[in-house]
Amino acid sequence: MKDNLKTYSVDEYGVKNYNSFYLLLATLAILYAIIAALSLLLYQYEVDAPGSNITTYKDAFWTLQMSASTIGFGDFYPVTLAGRVIVASMFYIGVGMVGFVGAQFVNKFVGFSDTNVKNRELRKQNKEIMEHNRLLEQKIDRLVTKIDAMMTEKSRD
Repeated sequence: MKDNLKTYSVDEYGVKNYNSFYLLLATLAILYAIIAALSLLLYQYEVDAPGSNITTYKDAFWTLQMSASTIGFGDFYPVTLAGRVIVASMFYIGVGMVGFVGAQFVNKFVGFSDTNVKNRELRKQNKEIMEHNRLLEQKIDRLVTKIDAMMTEKSRD
């Protein structure tokens, strides 16, 4: 249980493996901090604009949350150029961050493409190959030494 509370663990190769739960929490916290900050800007641009339906901070927050999730119900939408830029920016930020959260979820619960495991296996294989190569080099060096000794002995005869 104590290992589950760690932010990351370091494997035998010195690679940091981050806990998916912490990555998820950090990503969501950052996403909602961005939404909260941009909602204030969106509200300021839209509240007094003619024809605007974003009249409260809550409306602005909802609009950006729907934009970030790509749902975009259309019940609230910006009418100013600055508002549209903010909502479009939130869409691109949200697609990346929500996609990251989705990828973490799939990786954690499905785990069919865990590259960390594959990388560890490859590192282990490389270590074994390098050790085998080292032993072969030692054998070759001994053979060369023996051949040199035999050639020297033969040249004396």
